[in-house]
Amino acid sequence: MDLLEMDNLMKRPLPRRDFLRLGLCAAAGLALPWPALASLGEQAAPERTLSLFNVHTGERLLGANYWVRGEYQPDALAEIDYLLRDYRTDEVQPIDPQLLDMLHRLSRRMGTDSPFSVISGFRSPETNQMLRQAGGGGVARKSLHMSGRAIDIRLPGRELENLRRAAVALRGGGVGYYPRDGFVHLDTGRVRTW
Repeated sequence: MDLLEMDNLMKRPLPRRDFLRLGLCAAAGLALPWPALASLGEQAAPERTLSLFNVHTGERLLGANYWVRGEYQPDALAEIDYLLRDYRTDEVQPIDPQLLDMLHRLSRRMGTDSPFSVISGFRSPETNQMLRQAGGGGVARKSLHMSGRAIDIRLPGRELENLRRAAVALRGGGVGYYPRDGFVHLDTGRVRTW
Protein backbone atom coordinates (compact mmCIF):
# COMPACT_ATOMS: atom_id res chain seq x y z
CA MET A 1 0.00 0.00 0.00
CA ASP A 2 1.45 3.37 -1.00
CA LEU A 3 1.10 6.68 0.83
CA LEU A 4 -1.77 7.89 -1.36
CA GLU A 5 -3.82 4.75 -0.58
CA MET A 6 -3.11 5.12 3.15
CA ASP A 7 -4.12 8.77 3.05
CA ASN A 8 -7.41 7.90 1.33
CA LEU A 9 -8.03 5.13 3.87
CA MET A 10 -7.50 7.54 6.76
CA LYS A 11 -10.02 10.03 5.28
CA ARG A 12 -12.86 7.51 5.10
CA PRO A 13 -15.36 7.72 7.96
CA LEU A 14 -15.15 5.00 10.61
CA PRO A 15 -18.13 2.61 10.38
CA ARG A 16 -20.63 3.18 13.19
CA ARG A 17 -20.14 -0.31 14.67
CA ASP A 18 -16.33 0.14 14.82
CA PHE A 19 -16.76 3.63 16.29
CA LEU A 20 -19.04 2.28 19.06
CA ARG A 21 -16.68 -0.64 19.78
CA LEU A 22 -13.76 1.79 20.08
CA GLY A 23 -15.79 3.99 22.45
CA LEU A 24 -16.74 1.01 24.64
CA CYS A 25 -13.10 -0.08 24.91
CA ALA A 26 -12.05 3.43 25.90
CA ALA A 27 -14.82 3.65 28.51
CA ALA A 28 -13.90 0.26 29.95
CA GLY A 29 -10.29 1.40 30.29
CA LEU A 30 -11.38 4.52 32.15
CA ALA A 31 -13.52 2.45 34.52
CA LEU A 32 -10.53 0.43 35.76
CA PRO A 33 -9.01 1.70 39.02
CA TRP A 34 -5.49 3.13 38.75
CA PRO A 35 -3.75 0.18 40.47
CA ALA A 36 -5.35 -2.19 37.95
CA LEU A 37 -4.18 -0.04 35.03
CA ALA A 38 -0.69 0.19 36.52
CA SER A 39 -0.54 -3.57 36.97
CA LEU A 40 -1.58 -4.10 33.32
CA GLY A 41 1.49 -2.14 32.24
CA GLU A 42 3.53 -3.99 34.82
CA GLN A 43 2.42 -7.33 33.34
CA ALA A 44 4.00 -6.36 30.03
CA ALA A 45 7.42 -5.78 31.62
CA PRO A 46 9.77 -8.68 30.79
CA GLU A 47 11.11 -8.94 34.35
CA ARG A 48 10.88 -7.46 37.82
CA THR A 49 13.86 -7.19 40.11
CA LEU A 50 14.46 -6.23 43.72
CA SER A 51 17.52 -5.31 45.73
CA LEU A 52 17.28 -5.67 49.50
CA PHE A 53 19.57 -5.24 52.50
CA ASN A 54 18.62 -6.73 55.88
CA VAL A 55 19.91 -4.24 58.48
CA HIS A 56 19.86 -6.88 61.25
CA THR A 57 21.74 -9.70 59.51
CA GLY A 58 23.83 -7.71 57.02
CA GLU A 59 22.59 -9.95 54.18
CA ARG A 60 22.16 -8.43 50.72
CA LEU A 61 20.20 -9.51 47.70
CA LEU A 62 21.06 -7.45 44.63
CA GLY A 63 18.96 -7.46 41.48
CA ALA A 64 16.93 -10.57 42.28
CA ASN A 65 14.82 -11.36 39.18
CA TYR A 66 11.74 -12.62 40.98
CA TRP A 67 9.37 -12.29 37.98
CA VAL A 68 10.41 -13.20 34.45
CA ARG A 69 8.25 -13.35 31.31
CA GLY A 70 4.97 -13.38 33.19
CA GLU A 71 5.92 -15.85 35.92
CA TYR A 72 7.16 -15.58 39.47
CA GLN A 73 10.49 -17.36 39.90
CA PRO A 74 10.39 -19.87 42.82
CA ASP A 75 14.16 -19.79 43.48
CA ALA A 76 14.27 -15.98 43.65
CA LEU A 77 11.14 -15.92 45.83
CA ALA A 78 12.79 -18.40 48.21
CA GLU A 79 15.88 -16.17 48.45
CA ILE A 80 13.69 -13.15 49.21
CA ASP A 81 11.66 -15.12 51.78
CA TYR A 82 14.89 -16.12 53.52
CA LEU A 83 16.31 -12.59 53.58
CA LEU A 84 13.01 -11.27 55.00
CA ARG A 85 12.75 -14.01 57.65
CA ASP A 86 12.23 -13.28 61.34
CA TYR A 87 15.91 -12.88 62.26
CA ARG A 88 15.12 -13.41 65.96
CA THR A 89 13.66 -16.91 65.48
CA ASP A 90 15.10 -17.72 62.02
CA GLU A 91 11.56 -18.61 60.93
CA VAL A 92 10.88 -18.20 57.20
CA GLN A 93 7.44 -17.35 55.81
CA PRO A 94 6.46 -16.92 52.15
CA ILE A 95 6.24 -13.21 51.36
CA ASP A 96 3.17 -12.00 49.48
CA PRO A 97 4.23 -11.49 45.83
CA GLN A 98 1.96 -8.42 45.71
CA LEU A 99 4.18 -6.86 48.38
CA LEU A 100 7.22 -7.56 46.22
CA ASP A 101 5.44 -5.98 43.26
CA MET A 102 4.75 -2.89 45.39
CA LEU A 103 8.45 -2.67 46.29
CA HIS A 104 9.40 -3.07 42.63
CA ARG A 105 7.00 -0.28 41.59
CA LEU A 106 8.27 1.87 44.44
CA SER A 107 11.90 1.49 43.35
CA ARG A 108 10.90 2.45 39.81
CA ARG A 109 8.92 5.45 41.08
CA MET A 110 11.95 6.52 43.14
CA GLY A 111 14.17 6.03 40.07
CA THR A 112 16.68 3.77 41.76
CA ASP A 113 18.09 0.26 41.76
CA SER A 114 19.64 0.81 45.20
CA PRO A 115 18.74 -1.78 47.83
CA PHE A 116 15.92 -1.05 50.24
CA SER A 117 17.14 -1.29 53.82
CA VAL A 118 14.77 -3.71 55.52
CA ILE A 119 14.02 -3.08 59.18
CA SER A 120 11.30 -5.71 59.46
CA GLY A 121 9.87 -8.25 57.03
CA PHE A 122 8.18 -11.36 58.32
CA ARG A 123 7.62 -11.48 62.09
CA SER A 124 6.63 -14.63 63.95
CA PRO A 125 3.68 -14.34 66.35
CA GLU A 126 6.18 -14.67 69.24
CA THR A 127 8.31 -11.79 67.99
CA ASN A 128 5.24 -9.67 67.31
CA GLN A 129 3.98 -10.27 70.86
CA MET A 130 7.41 -9.50 72.33
CA LEU A 131 7.57 -6.20 70.42
CA ARG A 132 4.05 -5.28 71.59
CA GLN A 133 4.97 -5.96 75.21
CA ALA A 134 8.19 -3.97 74.87
CA GLY A 135 6.05 -0.94 74.10
CA GLY A 136 6.70 -0.88 70.39
CA GLY A 137 4.25 1.77 69.28
CA GLY A 138 2.48 0.78 66.13
CA VAL A 139 2.89 -2.98 66.59
CA ALA A 140 -0.57 -4.30 65.77
CA ARG A 141 -1.92 -7.38 67.52
CA LYS A 142 -2.83 -8.90 64.13
CA SER A 143 0.08 -7.40 62.22
CA LEU A 144 0.31 -8.20 58.53
CA HIS A 145 4.03 -8.82 59.16
CA MET A 146 2.97 -12.19 60.64
CA SER A 147 1.53 -13.33 57.31
CA GLY A 148 4.32 -12.02 55.09
CA ARG A 149 2.17 -9.13 53.86
CA ALA A 150 4.11 -6.19 55.38
CA ILE A 151 7.58 -4.69 55.37
CA ASP A 152 9.31 -1.76 57.09
CA ILE A 153 11.92 -0.06 54.89
CA ARG A 154 14.07 2.95 54.22
CA LEU A 155 16.08 3.91 51.16
CA PRO A 156 19.58 5.22 51.93
CA GLY A 157 20.34 8.52 50.22
CA ARG A 158 16.65 9.38 49.87
CA GLU A 159 14.50 11.50 52.15
CA LEU A 160 12.10 9.37 54.17
CA GLU A 161 9.25 11.80 53.43
CA ASN A 162 9.83 11.35 49.67
CA LEU A 163 9.75 7.58 50.12
CA ARG A 164 6.47 7.89 52.04
CA ARG A 165 4.93 10.13 49.36
CA ALA A 166 5.93 7.73 46.58
CA ALA A 167 4.53 4.76 48.52
CA VAL A 168 1.21 6.54 49.13
CA ALA A 169 0.97 7.39 45.42
CA LEU A 170 1.10 3.68 44.54
CA ARG A 171 -2.26 3.14 46.29
CA GLY A 172 -1.36 -0.53 46.65
CA GLY A 173 -2.11 -1.02 50.36
CA GLY A 174 -1.28 0.46 53.74
CA VAL A 175 1.50 3.00 54.24
CA GLY A 176 2.70 3.97 57.71
CA TYR A 177 5.17 6.78 58.33
CA TYR A 178 7.59 6.48 61.27
CA PRO A 179 10.05 9.39 60.92
CA ARG A 180 11.29 9.10 64.53
CA ASP A 181 12.23 5.45 63.95
CA GLY A 182 13.44 6.13 60.40
CA PHE A 183 11.24 3.85 58.29
CA VAL A 184 8.15 3.57 56.12
CA HIS A 185 5.76 0.63 56.55
CA LEU A 186 4.15 -0.96 53.47
CA ASP A 187 1.53 -3.69 53.44
CA THR A 188 -0.91 -5.35 51.07
CA GLY A 189 -3.93 -4.68 53.25
CA ARG A 190 -6.58 -2.13 52.35
CA VAL A 191 -5.42 1.25 51.10
CA ARG A 192 -4.88 3.52 54.12
CA THR A 193 -2.24 5.78 55.66
CA TRP A 194 -1.11 6.67 59.15
